[in-house]
Amino acid sequence: MAKKNNNLSPVSLVTVANANSVISEQLRAIRSNINFSSVDKDLQSMVITSSGAGEGKSTMSANLAVVFANSGKRVLLVDADLRKPTVALTFRLPNHRGLSTLIADRNSQFDDHIQESGVENLSIMTSGPIPPNPSELLQSQRMTDLIPELTAQFDLIIFDMPPIGVVTDAQILAAKTDGTLLVVRERKTTKQGLIKAKKLLTLANAHLIGVVYNGVKKGNADNYYYYA
Repeated sequence: MAKKNNNLSPVSLVTVANANSVISEQLRAIRSNINFSSVDKDLQSMVITSSGAGEGKSTMSANLAVVFANSGKRVLLVDADLRKPTVALTFRLPNHRGLSTLIADRNSQFDDHIQESGVENLSIMTSGPIPPNPSELLQSQRMTDLIPELTAQFDLIIFDMPPIGVVTDAQILAAKTDGTLLVVRERKTTKQGLIKAKKLLTLANAHLIGVVYNGVKKGNADNYYYYA
């Protein structure tokens, strides 16, 4: 693994910048609700997606990864958005290797593609260089084989995915993982987009563990709501 990132202070990581804030507390409540929703089975791998772009799924992925790590779980956040990746920027990490290079090189070891985040218990696998065939890589047998290898080493794997209503990538991994969290945003997500996202997840036989509603007007203390 790479050396620890000691310069971690990204604005989008409210759970790091202000762990005592109202939003951080709401994210911890979402963590608790996710744990309750999977009481009959350990949730070891989770996809986070949205119906469309700009709905906050990458911010949600990063902050949920932090709060799960803060609870003592060994967490791996994987940037599986191989089209518009953001995790490397959020955590200020290099991105010359990551998920795309790990899948493409069958002889490589996943440890060589994992970096420390600067947050205790949280490791990061960035996207790696953007490939010409993201869907094919995610649908490969190599990707299928990697998931149990990773879950054997970590308590929880969180996959930050592209919007499910735009490309098929999230559908592919939703079918391979234990649960899917759908992020919607006030004044951004449309009813038609949400219905389409739910239909696509159903077609993939995905386990939809809940919906997070965010983007409430400023001044309202409840910036996030979780629906099981």
